[in-house]
Amino acid sequence: MARYIDEILQPGERVLYSTNAHWIFYFPAIVAWIVALALLVLSQQAMVDWLVLLCLGAAGLVALAALYWTVKGWFHRFTTETDVTNLRVVHKTGFIQRRTFEMPLDKVESVDVNQTILGRILNYGDVTINGVGEGRETIRTIASPLAFRSSITTR
Repeated sequence: MARYIDEILQPGERVLYSTNAHWIFYFPAIVAWIVALALLVLSQQAMVDWLVLLCLGAAGLVALAALYWTVKGWFHRFTTETDVTNLRVVHKTGFIQRRTFEMPLDKVESVDVNQTILGRILNYGDVTINGVGEGRETIRTIASPLAFRSSITTR
């Protein structure tokens, strides 16, 4: 399956910068996998049969939730593209129901970056692109937001 940006490039247009949703989308899955593993280890340490069964059942349920969150995070990252070309900014989300945002670089008035403390530590954040007569679009939780902003503002 080809990337969306490769399908829509105009003649003479080239991709200058690409980014994706940050791996923080996997955080619930990571925590759930750790809890499932801890419950599995706890079941091996338990001496009472009912406690072993309880820990194994809980580990199985938590592992199912972790699997769901893993697939959900992967699918979000797989179906989200954010690119800067020499002509425009392109952001696409979705697989069957697609949502796209495109803004010519000459219509970009300002690019704002919003990062939490954790976002600064892990290098992710929200980028808001303000356009001249084009409105405003916020791209949430992308990796390397400062590099993304620089790729838009540096021409």
